[in-house]
Formats: sequence, structure tokens, C-alpha cells
Amino acid sequence: MIEIKHKNTGEVLATIEADTLVGADLREMELCEADLRGMDLSYANLESSDLIEADLQDSVLRHALLIGAHLNRAHLCGADLSHARLGSENPSRAASLSGADLSHARLKDADLRYVDARDTRFVQADLSRADLRGTDFHSADLSQITAHHALFIKANLRETNLSGADLRNSHLNDANLIRADLSYADLSSMHPDTLTAINLAVLEGANLTGANLRGISAQDANFRNATLRDADLTNAVIGGAILRRADVANADFSGVELATVTMDFANFSKAKNAVIPPYKKNLR
Repeated sequence: MIEIKHKNTGEVLATIEADTLVGADLREMELCEADLRGMDLSYANLESSDLIEADLQDSVLRHALLIGAHLNRAHLCGADLSHARLGSENPSRAASLSGADLSHARLKDADLRYVDARDTRFVQADLSRADLRGTDFHSADLSQITAHHALFIKANLRETNLSGADLRNSHLNDANLIRADLSYADLSSMHPDTLTAINLAVLEGANLTGANLRGISAQDANFRNATLRDADLTNAVIGGAILRRADVANADFSGVELATVTMDFANFSKAKNAVIPPYKKNLR
């Protein structure tokens, strides 16, 4: 028998008639502020359970089912959520992680589609190959994450901190990155003939200072008023992109075709290796 207790008072919140929580049926349980530190919940069914402010530090939730779970302000530092399912094709059924702390957590191959992750901490978390389509990361801290081959398609990354993030070979097509901090992030490719894609993404006012954008596909992306100082765009494909009023000082445009790029009022006089077509006007 396993007793799940309140993290502060020690009150017994639930009694499970089993020797382990691996594969346990914990659906729709009231586990608010539960102490589940270090527990093995692999393959457990926690669908629609209340885990608000629960302590799940260093817990194992591999392959766990968390659709509809309420994990608001939960403590998940160092937790292993590899292959866990929190997301859903139906946004109303996705889990909530708003305000939770997942610093150093492992989320490889996890499903977080349409999850509410506003104001959530993912510092140095591993999101490689995670499905993050439509996830709401507004104002979240994703600094120094590793997210190789992750799907951020149509994700809301508005005003997020992605500084120092390793996003190689991820897909951020049509993502909202307005005023996001991508300073010194790596959006290059891991292998020859592969790429990171941010086509149609909105990066108005984003900070890409020192970012590695070598070989990126950013067609029709909007960089209006973005900061690209010291960024490396070598061989980037940015046809149809908008760089209006962008700060491109010391940015390297080696091998970049600028014919269809909107460059109005951007100061390309300080950009490096930019071959500007003679018909371009309103440049600074």
C-alpha cells in the first residue's frame, strides 16, 4: 500500500492499494500539493488529475498519460517526462503547466500539443523531438534548452526567453516569436543537407543578437524591428522575409539572396558580406 501525502501538512491525500505507482490508475484524483518527489510514475494514468503545486521533483513520468492534468505551479525540476503525453489535438483537453518549474527536466519525445505553458520555467530542459505544435509558451523561460528536431509549429513563443537555446533542426514555422529573446541561440543544422525552419514565423522586435542562423530557412518570416546584431546568416534562405527597420550591424549575410527581401530603413551599411541589389531603396 502506498500513501500519497500533502507536501506540507503530511495529510494523506490518497491511498493506493499497490506496491508501486508504475502504471497506476490515478485518473481524476485530487492531488493538489501532493508530495511525489522522486517517485516512479512511469506509464501511470494521471488524466484530468489535480496536481496543482504538487512536488514532483526528480520524479519519473516516462510514458505517463497527463492529458487534461492540472500541473499549475507544480515543481517538476529534474523530472523525466520522456514520451509523456500531456497534449491533445483538442486544445481544451491539453494539460496545464502554467507557472510550473521544469528546469533540467527531460521531455524527449513528449507530446505537449496545445499545452498551457505560460510563465513556465524550462531552463536547461531537454525537449528534443518533442511535439510542441500550438503550445502556449507566452513569457516562459526556455533559456539554454536543448530542442533538437522539436516541432514548435504555430507555437506561441511571444516574449519568451530562448537565449542560448539549442534549436538545431527544429521547426518553428508560423510560430509567434514577437519580442522573444533568441540571443546567442543556435538555429543552425546538425548535419549536412538538413536545416532549421522558421518559415512564416513572426519575429517582430525579437532579439537575435549573436544567434547562429547558418543555413536556416526563414522564407516569408517577419523580422521587422528585430535585432540581428552579430548574427550569422551565412547561406540562409530568407526569400520574402521582412527586415524592415531591423538592426543588422555586423550580421553576416554571406551567400544570402536579398532580391525579394523587404529591407526598408534597415541599416545595411554595417552588415557584413551583404550583396544588395541596385534597385533596393530606403536603406540606411
